[in-house]
Amino acid sequence: SIGNVFEEEKKGGPQIPTIDLKDIESEDIKVRERCLQELKKAAMGWGVMHLVNHGISDQLMDRVRIAGQKFFELPIEEKEKYANDQASGKIQGYGSKLANTASGQLEWIDYFFHLVFPEDKRDLSIWPKTPSEYTEVTSEYATQLRGLASKILSALSLCLGLEEGRLEKEVGGLEELLLQMKINYYPKCPQPELALGVEAHTDVSALTFILHNMVPGLQLFYEGKWITAKCVPNSIIMHIGDTIKILSNGKFKSILHRGLVNKEKVRISWTVFCEPPKEKIILKPLPETVSETEPPLFPPCTFAQLIQDKLFKKT
Repeated sequence: SIGNVFEEEKKGGPQIPTIDLKDIESEDIKVRERCLQELKKAAMGWGVMHLVNHGISDQLMDRVRIAGQKFFELPIEEKEKYANDQASGKIQGYGSKLANTASGQLEWIDYFFHLVFPEDKRDLSIWPKTPSEYTEVTSEYATQLRGLASKILSALSLCLGLEEGRLEKEVGGLEELLLQMKINYYPKCPQPELALGVEAHTDVSALTFILHNMVPGLQLFYEGKWITAKCVPNSIIMHIGDTIKILSNGKFKSILHRGLVNKEKVRISWTVFCEPPKEKIILKPLPETVSETEPPLFPPCTFAQLIQDKLFKKT
């Protein structure tokens, strides 16, 4: 059974690595190399990490949190103005979904989903008008996060012995890599045993960045056990997704994880999925990651096929 998430968070045992990015672009080769080794170890052993000194200011992250929270606190009829319509293929906007709880009861989760980068692919007409600062703050955050994604992709390329710009190019570059933001709003859950807010899954993305409101709820399946991530102040959680796992021929992990709600506090997470274009790129293990002793572990596929397989095979 799933215990109290605040108790779970206090437990000892293995913990997600924290990666300090302060030296990731250091002029001093040795210092930079040490940072790359830490990143490589985390990417190969876990596929998820807390990033600190990531270059996005605490002030901007706070503004993103406040804007999102204000939106979800609006009356339901206000939020409904931005409702998505899955049936007609309109996936951007506001929605709610039912999630199973541990005891078999159902809980609602509210969410808001929209493409936030590149700027020319956004549809600002469906972005919240209230609070008034929402668009400005979210746009600034998306731009800075795109810079962070480049920094990470460069570092991961070097970790695989590739040229620095290689992974960035393989997932679409500045023009084609899409940043999709999903804000999940998990209400307080009245029953003491935890509700499963988001079912166990791996991310299909190249990279996923998560901003949280310091309420625990992310669990990771590591070495056969569910581990609750501790909240690290001012960190951004980063997952390596299935796309990078495939390109690295499984050298980098994409970890199974799930989200939980609790009875004491509202939990909000701002998740940004960095996704390659759906049809333009064929994803397959890069030749440099394959050898006679390490044959390709994944067949070639498009990102669209990867999503389809996920939906129907539940892999």
